[in-house]
Amino acid sequence: MARSSGAPTDQYSPQRWTAMTGMCVAAGMVWLSFADFGVAVPTISDELSVSLPALQWANNAFSLSTGALVLAAGKLGDVFGRRRLLEIGLVVMGAVSLLAAFTPGVTGMIVGRAVMGVGAALILPATLALIPPMFPLSEQARAFGAWMAVAWVGQAAGPAVGGVLTGLLGWRSIFWINAPVAVVGLWLVHRAAVESTDPNATRRIDLLGLVISAAAAFCLLYGCTAGQEDGFDDPVIIGLLVGSLVLAGLFVLVERRVREPLLDLRLFASRPFCGALVANSVMNIVFAGVSFLLTLYLQEVRGYGPVAAGLLLLPSTVTILLFNPYGGRVAARVGPRLPVVLGLYLLGAGTLVAAVLGESYHYVVLAVGLLVLGAGLGLMSVPLSDTAVAGPPEELAGTASGMFKVTSMLGGAFGVAATVAVQQAVETNQAVSRARAAGLSEADAQQLGNAVTDSKLANQILASVDQATADAITAAFRDVQAVGTGRAIGLAGLLAIVAALALPWVWRQAKRQREE
Repeated sequence: MARSSGAPTDQYSPQRWTAMTGMCVAAGMVWLSFADFGVAVPTISDELSVSLPALQWANNAFSLSTGALVLAAGKLGDVFGRRRLLEIGLVVMGAVSLLAAFTPGVTGMIVGRAVMGVGAALILPATLALIPPMFPLSEQARAFGAWMAVAWVGQAAGPAVGGVLTGLLGWRSIFWINAPVAVVGLWLVHRAAVESTDPNATRRIDLLGLVISAAAAFCLLYGCTAGQEDGFDDPVIIGLLVGSLVLAGLFVLVERRVREPLLDLRLFASRPFCGALVANSVMNIVFAGVSFLLTLYLQEVRGYGPVAAGLLLLPSTVTILLFNPYGGRVAARVGPRLPVVLGLYLLGAGTLVAAVLGESYHYVVLAVGLLVLGAGLGLMSVPLSDTAVAGPPEELAGTASGMFKVTSMLGGAFGVAATVAVQQAVETNQAVSRARAAGLSEADAQQLGNAVTDSKLANQILASVDQATADAITAAFRDVQAVGTGRAIGLAGLLAIVAALALPWVWRQAKRQREE
C-alpha cells in the first residue's frame, strides 16, 4: 500500500471510530436505497398501473446519477473537503427522500431517485476517502472492513428491509425512512469526523469529461432498458449501445489531453487497481441483477408477499458477515488477489446453484446458493476496497474511491438492466414456442409472447377468456418466467466464473509489486 505507518496511533483523532460509525450509517443508507426498491416493484406496479421497464428506470435512476457524478464528487471532496461533501450529501439525500415519498406518479419517482443519487454520489467517495487520513495503517483494514461489511449487508439485506417496510408501512416508507437515518449520520459525522483535503488539488472541474462519461453511461443503460420493449434489433437501440462505446473511447481521449482530468489515468498504471475495478464491476453486475430477479420471482411466480420475499433472501447476509473478516486476514498473509479470485469463484458457484430454480423450485437449494454467493462477497470485499482506495497515493484517494464506486453503481445498474433483458427475451421465446406447439396461430402466439412482459396486455387477454383458460394462461406465464429467471441467473453465474479465470491475467503484477 501507498501509506506509511510512521505516525503513532495517538496522533489520530480519538473520535475516529465514532466518525466511522457515522460514515457507515451514511454508506448503509445509500446501499439500502440502492437495493430496497426492487422488492417493492410488484406492489408499486399494481398500485400505480406502471410497467416493469418504467419501474426499472426508477430503480436505475438512482444508480445512473450516482455513477455519473461520483467521480466529480470525489474531485470536489479533494478540493473543498471530504467531510463537507459528506455532510452535504446526507442533507440532500435525506431531504429529497422525504419529498420523493409523497410525489405522485412514476415520473416524480424517477426524478426523486435520480436526485437522491446526487446525494449518494457525494456520500460514497467521501466516506471511503476519509479512512486513510483518519486512521493509522494498522487500523485501516478494520475500517475498510467495517465499511464494506455495511455496504454489502446493505445490499444483501435491502430486499428484506424493503419488503418489511412495504408490507408494514407501505412502499412509500422505503423513501421517507432515509430522512431520520440521514439525521443520525449527519450528527455523528459533524461531531467526530476530521476534515480532509488534497492541498495540491486545483478547483478546476473537467466538465467536458463529466458530460461525456454521463452520456456514455446513460446510452448504455437506456439501450439495455428500452431494448426490452423495442427489441435489441431496433436501429435506435443499436445506435445507443454503439454510442456508449464511442463515448467511452472519447472520454479516455479527453482525459489524456485536459490539464485537470476528471479521472487521473495514472491510476490505471497499477495492475492491482485495474484488477480490483474488474472484480468490483463483476460482483456488482452479478449480485444486483440476481437480487432484482429473485425479488420478482419470489413474488410473481411463487406468490410470496414483499415481506416474505425479502426475508427469504437474507441467507447471503449471514455469510457476508461471517466471511468479511477472513478476506482481510488472507490478504494480509498472501496478498489481496487470492481472496478476490476465490470470492469470484464462490459468487459464481452460488449463483449457478440458485439458477436451478428455473427447472424446479426448492427453497433449500436457493438458500444454499445464497449462502455460497454471500461467502464469496464477504471474502473479497475488504481486499477489493483496500486495493482500490488505500493502494493509490493519498492525493488520489478521492478519485480512486470515486472510480471504485463508479464501477459499483454502474455495474449494479447494468446488472439489473442486462439480466432483466435476458430474462424477458427467454420468457418471450418460451411463450411463443409453447403457443405454437399448442396450435395457436402465429398472430396469437406473438401476442401471448408480448403479454409475458407487458402486464397491461396480459390483463386484457385474461379478461377476454373464461376462468379455466385464464388460470391455464397464468400458470404458463409463471412457468416461462421461472425458466427465464433461471437462465438469466445462470448466465450471471457464468460471468463470475469467467471473471475469476481471467482476473489473474489482469492482476498478474500484484505479486511482484508486493515483493518490491
